[in-house]
Amino acid sequence: MKRHAPVVLSLLVAWAAAPGLHAQTATPPAQAASAPRASAMDEPLFYQLLVGEITARGNDPGAGFALILDAARKTNDPALYQRAVDIARQARAGDLALQAARAWKQAHPQSREANRELLQILVALNRIAESADAMRTEIALADPKERSLVIGAIPRFYSRAPDKKQAATVVELALADALQRTETGPAAWTAVGRMRLAAGDTAGALEAARRAQALNARAEGPALLALELMEPKLPQAEALVKKYLEGKPLAEIRMAYARVLLDAQRYPEALQQIQVITAERPEFAEAWLVQGTLLVQDNQLPGAETALKRYVELAQAQRGTEDRSRGLAQAYLSLAQVAEKRKDYALAGAWLDKIENAQDLMAAQSRRASLMARQGRLDDARKLLKALPERNPGDARMKVMAEVQLLREHKQYKAAYELLGEAVARDRADMDLVYDQAMMAEKMGDLEAMERLLRQVMATKPDYHHAYNALGYSLADRGVRLAEAKGLIQKALEFAPGDPFITDSLGWVEFRLGNRTEALRLLETAYKARPDAEIAAHLGEVLWTLGQRDRAQVIWREGLLLNAENDTLLETLKRLKVKP
Repeated sequence: MKRHAPVVLSLLVAWAAAPGLHAQTATPPAQAASAPRASAMDEPLFYQLLVGEITARGNDPGAGFALILDAARKTNDPALYQRAVDIARQARAGDLALQAARAWKQAHPQSREANRELLQILVALNRIAESADAMRTEIALADPKERSLVIGAIPRFYSRAPDKKQAATVVELALADALQRTETGPAAWTAVGRMRLAAGDTAGALEAARRAQALNARAEGPALLALELMEPKLPQAEALVKKYLEGKPLAEIRMAYARVLLDAQRYPEALQQIQVITAERPEFAEAWLVQGTLLVQDNQLPGAETALKRYVELAQAQRGTEDRSRGLAQAYLSLAQVAEKRKDYALAGAWLDKIENAQDLMAAQSRRASLMARQGRLDDARKLLKALPERNPGDARMKVMAEVQLLREHKQYKAAYELLGEAVARDRADMDLVYDQAMMAEKMGDLEAMERLLRQVMATKPDYHHAYNALGYSLADRGVRLAEAKGLIQKALEFAPGDPFITDSLGWVEFRLGNRTEALRLLETAYKARPDAEIAAHLGEVLWTLGQRDRAQVIWREGLLLNAENDTLLETLKRLKVKP
């Protein structure tokens, strides 16, 4: 029993000092300052609480719960009701927890704490239908100024409900009044939308977001919900996001939209959104980092360097956090890449030396290996990568991919193919590795192995659109099995509608089929969506054959600015004997 004494006594001292345990005796004003406060903690109550605590912490939590709940009823003390709920919860006695919460709620009908406990317990016990009244009370007890925030938090209460559809129905019925009010309607419809989304009803969630935005176009909730719904097959969701952005949106929501665009590989559109943020909120550090990274990818080195240095300046002025450290590491890596592209290897190494975060060692050393390889030390670069520590399977895979990239850049395709083969043998379920091995087979000229591997990817992962596109483009580029090539590329577009690289492939197969007008339309669409050297090569060739030679040369010059080392573009210019 002694091992419980310190904890139990501290609890009893706290309860004895609590306002609910003090007798409400009238004290003359003159004596108020000096008179001691009489306590309701008499000897029997003290003993009851002591025994209740010891019993609850011993082998009979049920008896301890009963004693504490009885004391709560005698004293009407919220702290004792809370303690009874906690004892029942720790004993995993859901029905007892519900009993205590209901008793607390009955004794203190205006207590938000009591009502919130009741709501949480009902949901945890999967008594979803019974939770509606508690939910309405939660909203009614909230300060009118905070009511929308309370409504917005409702989906979190039901996040662990087993029957998501029932939960969505109950919430919608409970919010019937709030849905009709101008001041609470946007938050209520957004909450309904999130409940529908959790239940798998994306169409219903989209309709809820639309109705929320119709009540208040500037509300953030509907836009955030629409962002979660954004996918190629649900374009109406993006329309809601764009409508919100027409007003005076939060930069954080525009940033979230840019991230969704990045995930969809819609890089030019993402860059446009990021540039709006850096113009309107120049102190928004993360936007500068993303802008710089995208500009490096597009080979716009001066703008990239300016953006990345601006991020470094802002990040260094902030207090140290893990996110800041990782962001700085990413900025230094990108700045090293800028210097590397300019063949300033000493500056590139200096940027890499600034990286302090151990978690980014892999990326830093990969970039350092690239610098070594560019200086003719490919074997040393490979040794550097192989010597990197492997903390987990993810690190091992990253090492392989870094070495493969190094070999690819230096046209060591056979070595890259064999390295990928070893990696696939260790993890035969990794279709990304199989796909990359297929691409190396194509570089080696082993088209039979390429097709075999790509079809393996399609069979294992039927929605892997890159495999359909790669095989279709390869067939089209060789001018063989063109009908089959077109079908494969169209299949890829079904999984990734509007993808500029797949649209480029479709335009190229149309050109090979002799449909030059359609080819031109598709390639112009692709190039507008994603200015890229390879797309420029194809678009320029179609323009050239259509007699639009001046425009073709303009496109090719743009392509060379984007990437002067692109194999497809250089081969096209050489074959057509053009020097733009």
